[in-house]
Amino acid sequence: MSRNRNEERTGFQESAPYHPDYDLQTDFVMVYGIDETMPQRIQAWKDKGYIVHLMTGVAWGEYNDYLDGAFDGEEHWDEAQTDRHGDMILHGKQPVIPYMVPTISFGRYIAERIRIAVDAGVEAIHLEEPEFWVNGGYSEAFKREWQLYYKEPWTAPHTSPEAQYRASKLKAYLYTRVLDRLCAEMKDYALKRYDRVLRFYVPTHSLVNYTQWRIVSPQSQLIELPSIDGYIAQIWTGTSRTPNVYEGVRKERTFETAYLEYGVMQELVRGTDRRMWFLHDPIEDNPNHTWTDYQQNYLKTVVASLLHPGVAHYEVSPWPRRIFKGSYPAEDGRGKERIPPEYATTLLQVMHTLGNMEQNVHQADEEPLQVGLLIADSAMFQRMKSDPNAPGAGKYDGTDPEGFLETGDTELLDFSPFYGLALPLIKHGIPVRPVQLDNVRRYSSYLSSYRVLVLSYEFMKPEYPDIHNALAQWVRDGGALIYVGDDSDPYHNIRHWWNDDRLRNEAEGGLRSPREHLFTQLGVRPVKEQVHAVGQGALTWLEVNPAELALSAAGADRLRQAVKRTVSFLRGNDADWKPKHYYKLQRGPYVIASVLEESVSRKPLVIPGPLVDLFDPKLRVLEQAILEPGRQGLHFDVTAGRPSDHQVAVIAASSRIEELIQTEAGFHFSARGPANLRASARLYCPTKPLSAHYACQDSSQPVSMAWDWDSATQTVLLEYEHGNGNHAKVHVSWGEGS
Repeated sequence: MSRNRNEERTGFQESAPYHPDYDLQTDFVMVYGIDETMPQRIQAWKDKGYIVHLMTGVAWGEYNDYLDGAFDGEEHWDEAQTDRHGDMILHGKQPVIPYMVPTISFGRYIAERIRIAVDAGVEAIHLEEPEFWVNGGYSEAFKREWQLYYKEPWTAPHTSPEAQYRASKLKAYLYTRVLDRLCAEMKDYALKRYDRVLRFYVPTHSLVNYTQWRIVSPQSQLIELPSIDGYIAQIWTGTSRTPNVYEGVRKERTFETAYLEYGVMQELVRGTDRRMWFLHDPIEDNPNHTWTDYQQNYLKTVVASLLHPGVAHYEVSPWPRRIFKGSYPAEDGRGKERIPPEYATTLLQVMHTLGNMEQNVHQADEEPLQVGLLIADSAMFQRMKSDPNAPGAGKYDGTDPEGFLETGDTELLDFSPFYGLALPLIKHGIPVRPVQLDNVRRYSSYLSSYRVLVLSYEFMKPEYPDIHNALAQWVRDGGALIYVGDDSDPYHNIRHWWNDDRLRNEAEGGLRSPREHLFTQLGVRPVKEQVHAVGQGALTWLEVNPAELALSAAGADRLRQAVKRTVSFLRGNDADWKPKHYYKLQRGPYVIASVLEESVSRKPLVIPGPLVDLFDPKLRVLEQAILEPGRQGLHFDVTAGRPSDHQVAVIAASSRIEELIQTEAGFHFSARGPANLRASARLYCPTKPLSAHYACQDSSQPVSMAWDWDSATQTVLLEYEHGNGNHAKVHVSWGEGS
């Protein structure tokens, strides 16, 4: 469990000053905000042994000195994101905090504020959430940027699909520009002034969520910026519980949505040298849920993230102060209550376990069929339906209704064209990963790890024609492509490369959609619903809007049968098609599993032991784990993880365990963590203990501690507290002289 903090495997963000009650003992902390207290807060966390980063919003923040003109003598309120009614789009009302149009002058302002953090010695900067709302694009600053970018007069985004698409594309560009300039300038400053290589990261929601919530962000465009070192995948209950539709039923599906969100973020950096941290949040921004609700959904997101083993770094919590010091509705509806001690212990166990996830991966079952579902940044660009009767159109009339996230009017957020392709496979246990279409042209071998891809241009568009060259070659080399679409999307008619006059003249009758260009590159005129050989690969075309596949069981099965037919055509049989009602993966000694609802079976999943349940605050040893549908599990395989020398070793703990030393008479270690919280640790122990005690740093008196020996596995459970000083020395004796 002990490791070097320089690995930066785990961290958290916090805007408050250091406090022992939420000293999580991760590797690094992201001090949030660039107000006048920032240098003092940075130093306080440094003094506690943390590697210190800085995080601040790049789209919003308490930047009123800039807006009011104190920064450069010029007011900048015309740079606030504004909707078609002239209202500012706000992140906060007291004080007024608008989302910003990322102009060059705004970038200069952020750079000057960040310079103070560089002077204070931070190792890295996180520029959070470069977000431009789809219903924005009406401010004077944005109109000026439109004229400079497109070299033509501004067009109101709500007037047509083309105007909406072009406005959104510009929004993504503006954030790419400001981040590139800002990060490059600050890296140069840190190196010249302090001989320090400063790192920059972008904490961002997933492409799936931003598209669903109607927000535009650069996403994969940032991969092309050498000044950006990576991302934090900001995925949590609040994003993943957004309802979607499967077989006509609209509801929250937190695990399945989180699985897709983490998947697309892993794909974002696959094949690059960029760092990715996966975020979890033990609660969420909505303060109206109970602790039971928070815990159930938190565990779903944790397991969903661990099923993507390409990432092994984690932000274990945003805002731990609101977790360990906050109060939320009681289960009986009477008032509010603080975090239950059992949940607090479980959280700390999970957080410290996450720091040990750099493990060899073992499929717990036969190697599964993995399906890539292509998605592009352009999905964010076309979140308007001109036809209110079109599948998945909802009630959208050209602009987002005010406060749609707060009022619960979430019909607009279903994103059924995407989920209609993803959920039918996920619900049958077929691993589906959203594949970043934009990366296809960036890396020649990007698609090589996939044998099956699903694609539709009814909710996104390919930004460049050479994407089709790569896709066509992948199919000819043996890939199975299932294309779903009927060319009904009005965005097919926007000005873009497939509508270029030259391409129109070369194609008989012109190109109505980018799908036609792709089929031309494949050299086929496919018959709908049939499988066609293309080189060593195969193509199947379902002529249907993918949103319709979400509306019924028949629609979901139609997609599954198309994938099965195509795979069987290539393999000569359907042996690769193995539906199941769960996902299971082993990373070193850690067994990760989720059992699905709405699936092919309602039976529980049985995992043989002996196992330690890492979601159990008592870290109980189980002969077997039994997971019912809708449940998730994270277990430690006692046999697989046992040290070869049979020495004392940590299995799991709700503390940062350091200085573990074994003697002839027993063992002892240092345990660090939040003040006064109940802590537990289970360790391999070759001999049954005789006694155990601990002493907190703030007390010289040792205290006898509860312990429980499991003779079958030769492990011991210890229970103790960290004390006000966040540091306890634990001693376990099994013989004389300890």
